[in-house]
Amino acid sequence: MAGPVALLTFAIITYYTSLLLADCYRSPAADASLAGKRNHNYMEAVRSNLGPLQTKLCIISQYTNLFGITIGYTITASISMVAIQKAICYHKLGRHSASCFTSTYTYMRFYGLVEVFLSQIPNFSELWWLSIVAAVMSFSYSFIGIGLGIGKATEGGHSRGTIGGSIFMEGQIFPGGIDNVWTVLQALGNIAFAYSYTALLIEIQDTLKSPPDECKVMKKANLIGISTTTIFYLLCGCIGYAAFGDDSPGNLLTGFGFFEPFWLVGLANAFVTIHLIGAYQVFCQPIFASVEEWAADNYPKNQIIQRNFRISLPILKSVYHANIFKLVWRTSYVFLVTLFAMILPFFNDILGLIGASSFWPLTVYFPIQMYISRSKVQKWRKKWIFLQTLSLFSLVISLSAFVGSFQSVLKDLRTYKPFHENH
Repeated sequence: MAGPVALLTFAIITYYTSLLLADCYRSPAADASLAGKRNHNYMEAVRSNLGPLQTKLCIISQYTNLFGITIGYTITASISMVAIQKAICYHKLGRHSASCFTSTYTYMRFYGLVEVFLSQIPNFSELWWLSIVAAVMSFSYSFIGIGLGIGKATEGGHSRGTIGGSIFMEGQIFPGGIDNVWTVLQALGNIAFAYSYTALLIEIQDTLKSPPDECKVMKKANLIGISTTTIFYLLCGCIGYAAFGDDSPGNLLTGFGFFEPFWLVGLANAFVTIHLIGAYQVFCQPIFASVEEWAADNYPKNQIIQRNFRISLPILKSVYHANIFKLVWRTSYVFLVTLFAMILPFFNDILGLIGASSFWPLTVYFPIQMYISRSKVQKWRKKWIFLQTLSLFSLVISLSAFVGSFQSVLKDLRTYKPFHENH
């Protein structure tokens, strides 16, 4: 029960603070009406409500988080692409055949190359079609994973779960004690990562047209989005545990608890890959925009930064405005992300670390502090005590998850050799 309770706790906290954050899209704080000034991104919202010092902290937190998420997506996509090849190979040569080994590095480079091209999409508002594709893919692989899990669970005779975790199963001794504590804390970081979208909530809200009121639309979207994803998370987690017990892999679709039907396993991982190709752009475009805006403001006469070249695209019947600075900068960003992913290809550990380090500041702290500032909540009143208690509780959880995830990374680094994979 602890897993579902933790998941629901993160969902409730995220939903509540996302409502507070949605109100911060417009300033001044008299009300969140359409008459107020738009804050086009998270940083502007913090600057309008909390001042320059907090804005600097927000920039560090948000962009570090977005950078980390794109690293996590690169790792995950490469693992899914490897899983496609392995599923086909295992079907032909038998399960766990040594000749089916495939390096993730090759697929990381391929994924990075695809993102280099997609990174030339001018701005965040033009990603609507990628978002739709990503959403369809997300639903598709989730349904496949749930279906495969139900099929596995109903077969019977599989690994059982234990109250204390993986300690003794099928005659084998598994790590227990303190190792289980680190694993539980890392799992909290993974759950936090699953609710990381608030880092872009203001940017997403800025793409909405008014009327109707963007705030009301965003709040409805928050309810629908969090409710839907939480239901899928619960189904995947509970059904996966019913199918595999304490042997549940970190990733149900790539951990090869499922081997057949191989084409369905491969298809699900293809959907994951396509989803992550689109999601990568959603999280990196705000970084691109911020750096490019800074460069344009600070170097107004630099021709490399300011000059655009018109490139005709007859097939699309449109014109693309190319910019040398954007081409070099965006390509360099993708290269750097891919390099980091290749250096630290630890799936669950990295996701846990990213989730743990970003959940409290971006999902809880800044929304609460902005709400207190906008609403002029007086100290030591019930509302103030509740909000600060919620923030403190989330901070403790985030720190605990960070320690657990960091410990897991250190454990992996003891035996890991960069750019080398064991068969």
